[in-house]
Amino acid sequence: MHLSRIVLPVLDVDEVASFYRTTLGLPVQIEEEVATVTVGRTQLEVCTAGSAVGPHHLAMTIPRNTFGSARSWLEERAQLLSRDGEDEFEGPSSWNSRSLYFDGPEGAVLELIERRDLPPGRASTFSAKELVCVSEVGIAVPDVEQAAALLQQSAGIETYGDLASRDFAAVGDLHGLLILVRPGRAWLPTSDRYAAIAPTTVEAVGPRSGSCTLGAGTSIRVTESSADHL
Repeated sequence: MHLSRIVLPVLDVDEVASFYRTTLGLPVQIEEEVATVTVGRTQLEVCTAGSAVGPHHLAMTIPRNTFGSARSWLEERAQLLSRDGEDEFEGPSSWNSRSLYFDGPEGAVLELIERRDLPPGRASTFSAKELVCVSEVGIAVPDVEQAAALLQQSAGIETYGDLASRDFAAVGDLHGLLILVRPGRAWLPTSDRYAAIAPTTVEAVGPRSGSCTLGAGTSIRVTESSADHL
């Protein structure tokens, strides 16, 4: 599943846009109080929220074998987040991945993730152009198990890996995941940045067409694509 368009509410569009443009060096366009950030094949749109929405979580895929150069690039631009003195994190064994987490605008927990089952990079040096896509978006829902079941029923999106619980489920595949969590759960690796329900829009290319709403106005729409495109 590819995440093609994500719309997130934020408190200060200009501040968030400046982070992605100036700090990360990504293309950003602002029109009618909406900032559109191009992250590889994903369009990330941020718009003004009426009130506080809590910290967001997004993960951006980097090509295989670029982890070291991506770390050097990131350290020059953002503050890495750590836990117990560690700032590099192996994913669950079923994911075959490793990650760097870093501080984003408005307390967002952002992530660079290397998925070892995806192709290697070709560039000799790392830059923002090497970011493949946004491959994870965090979504707080009142009932994780119910939301996962609804996504499977409405668009054929399956739970990924082996970590599903009442508090957490990753739904999708290694190309794109909806990270479903209960409100109040801390985004890893932090212990004080809590997921909050916020109206979010996600458009994706997946196994079959379908759409659903996951509490508080979060809209998921999936367009079917051929297997070779996925």
